[in-house]
Amino acid sequence: MKFGIFDHIDMAGDRALATQFDERLTFARAADDAGFYCLHIAEHHASPLNMVPVPGVWLGAVARATKRMRLGPLVYLLPLYSPLRLAEEVCILDHLSKGRLEVGVGRGVSPFEMGYHKIKHEDSRDIFVDAFNCLETALTSDTFSYESALFNYKNVPMPLRPLQQPTPAFWYGSSNATGSAWAGDHGMHFASNGPTERAKANIDVFKEHFAKRGAPRRPKAEFKGGVAIGVSRQIVVAETDAEAQRIAKPASEHHHANLTYLMRVHANDEALKRFSVPLRAGFEDQMADGSVIVGSPKTVIEKIGAQVDEMGLNYMMAYMFFGTMQLADALRSLELFRTEVMPKFADR
Repeated sequence: MKFGIFDHIDMAGDRALATQFDERLTFARAADDAGFYCLHIAEHHASPLNMVPVPGVWLGAVARATKRMRLGPLVYLLPLYSPLRLAEEVCILDHLSKGRLEVGVGRGVSPFEMGYHKIKHEDSRDIFVDAFNCLETALTSDTFSYESALFNYKNVPMPLRPLQQPTPAFWYGSSNATGSAWAGDHGMHFASNGPTERAKANIDVFKEHFAKRGAPRRPKAEFKGGVAIGVSRQIVVAETDAEAQRIAKPASEHHHANLTYLMRVHANDEALKRFSVPLRAGFEDQMADGSVIVGSPKTVIEKIGAQVDEMGLNYMMAYMFFGTMQLADALRSLELFRTEVMPKFADR
């Protein structure tokens, strides 16, 4: 059982963005020292949910601020990229990080964000699949050609190659059965999110399709079966349950307002019906459904253990710094997680 870090870097109230960036790099260094497996960063656009909508730029800074922890987008929104340009970025980041890059890919959950880029949500899955095939071709060729309805490259030299050969590992994050099935069919490393019941359903679909495939695209010996199967959870640890909830509740509520910002902007949009993020879930509701884990080390250990058993996980991404949370509280939570929680799962 391994633990990673997940982050959106959502807008933190009245803190200057430059300050927020400095704080996140401090936190990343602490997570690196604590032995977390990987730092995963989301990509969103035109929303206070994500203040690093160009994840490659941010990851370049993280690569130089850390030494051991792996890092990568979860996910690159492939419909928004030129596959050639993205292949070059992947190669640069893999070398900057000395071979620590993990490449998460996806089509984009928000129809509003796709719409701002003039991409119809109903077309985004087909674009994603085509872009992924093109990206992988570019990453594995000294000179590559690719022709489809969307992309046309002929004899393109690729002097930039990944440090990890043939490519870094690919990840897919999904909150629905269709994406989970695709990820299993294609041997991706996998992560889901949301309420435990829904996340388990997605993981079950992934496992079913992965079993038919039989092996991961890029095996990882550090995970049982060679494949990471994980979930993302907001986690806050403090000396007592009451103190953890005091810290977590306002930060989580602020984050949720950022998460649902575009849903409110487009409240009368027909596309809202296709956006699966819960609009009215409160902090207590999220604690009850398992998407938020808050408490003393004992409480957090029990809740994580229950989810690991129920969903059959070998990986959990801890989202430990979000909303209006202060750096000191996030670092204290991280330290308690390192010393009290992580050791309990070392042999799981």
